[in-house]
Amino acid sequence: MEPQVAQALQQRATADFLPLLGTDHLEFYVGNAKQAAYYYKAAFGFQTVAYAGPETGVRDRASYVVQQGKIRLVLTTAMHSGHEIAEHVRQHGDGVKILALWVDDAYASYEKTMSRGARSYQEPRTLTDEHGEVRTAGIYTYGETVHLFVERRNYRGAFMPGYVAQESSFNPAPAGLLYVDHCVGNVGWNRMNETVKWYEDVMGFANILSFDDKQITTEYSALMSKVMSTGNGYVKFPINEPAEGKKKSQIEEYLTFYEGEGVQHIAVATDDIIATVRELKSRGVEFLNTPDSYYDNLRAHVGQIDEDVEALRSLRIMADRDEEGYLLQIFTKPVEDRPTVFFEIIQRKGAKSFGAGNFKALFESLEREQDRRGNL
Repeated sequence: MEPQVAQALQQRATADFLPLLGTDHLEFYVGNAKQAAYYYKAAFGFQTVAYAGPETGVRDRASYVVQQGKIRLVLTTAMHSGHEIAEHVRQHGDGVKILALWVDDAYASYEKTMSRGARSYQEPRTLTDEHGEVRTAGIYTYGETVHLFVERRNYRGAFMPGYVAQESSFNPAPAGLLYVDHCVGNVGWNRMNETVKWYEDVMGFANILSFDDKQITTEYSALMSKVMSTGNGYVKFPINEPAEGKKKSQIEEYLTFYEGEGVQHIAVATDDIIATVRELKSRGVEFLNTPDSYYDNLRAHVGQIDEDVEALRSLRIMADRDEEGYLLQIFTKPVEDRPTVFFEIIQRKGAKSFGAGNFKALFESLEREQDRRGNL
């Protein structure tokens, strides 16, 4: 890790007013939650764990909770066209509404962030059932996206009160996904510095890495990115902003089709990316195609790695190195028809960075997909 990064994290860790324990769950608002749950089970290997809907006394929505490793996705749809969830889906398409954060004290997290300038989404509430209690509270971040603080130390149920445990006869084997590594948000023109300052002032995050439009650029497009992190490093939110280029960047395409700011991609970790990607591809998950020439110079770019380069080439997995080690990564195509949300599969072998050496190859792959859609 670069010295300035380590120093920033240490300073935040020693004076961390908002200790976050990790990502609790990600809630998607979708057009059809039952079908979305089936997709994430069949394609990615998630398992059904809980459900809330009309059968459980929830009249306005249906929510399916699927889990793999420590990754929990909540897939929620509205039961009526006039509902705010239906309006969110009408405008944005399927997308991430809630980035829920696991905390020791949801009430204190809310009060501290509100005192620092946060905008309230949900005042603190305590939910109870026979399994105990869960306390939650929420604030808005960029766009209509929400950080929900979740305190569940006194709860032993499947997910939280209001949900019932649910199992399914259809449970494909897991694909080796372990936990959320980071979640990337896209913001509009000239909104980067404002968003970074919000994370610093309201959430107590540190800006640990920055990339400008000279570093993240291709022949046609460019963007800027800053990585925000908690002091303990458990939660990381890179933030992207478009930059001027000859043609429309991937960030501009996202903002156009999402019709606003929001979560661009979710990076999920594995400890065997070759096996995971091979399994995901066999289930129909579509990935970006890295040019064959990338692998001709991979050893020179990354140095000695444990994996067979030909195996990486066959699956189109990329590699990059920093001072701490190396990482392996690959990106899916968008997981719905709008070119918005996608996933990254990542395996870290010591590296703490985000694959900066792969930016050019990655964005050229994204541009090829944009061009096919007529959006470049």
